Amino acid sequence: MKILNNVKLISVSMLFILGISACDKPGPAETAGKNIDETMEAAGDKIGETADKIGDKMSAQGDKVGVAIDDAEITTRVKAAVFAMPGLDTLQISVDTVKGVVTLSGLVDSQADHDMAASLAQEVEGVHQVDNKLAIK
Repeated sequence: MKILNNVKLISVSMLFILGISACDKPGPAETAGKNIDETMEAAGDKIGETADKIGDKMSAQGDKVGVAIDDAEITTRVKAAVFAMPGLDTLQISVDTVKGVVTLSGLVDSQADHDMAASLAQEVEGVHQVDNKLAIK
């Protein structure tokens, strides 16, 4: 009987030891969780890289838009300066700006008007150059 109790005790102990050692090994749930974590980390890295690329592209586009806004603002300021000058027929003068270069075209009544329009355009902030293509009537 004592031997039977010892065998039972040893058997229960062995089952207990096997059970504990089995807990140290990852099961399907732990393996799946680890795989999900690794996949999520990789996806997070890819999202971060993509966000950086998009940010760089948006910055470059923002620079282009900034130039376009500056050119439109310059055009508006030149037109306002020309319109404010008495004697210049503003309906006959066209203003176009590309990267700070203002092009004046159209018709004016005299050489003085021709020169005055170019001078007014040159005085506007942001104007790098004036291409005066105004023709005298």
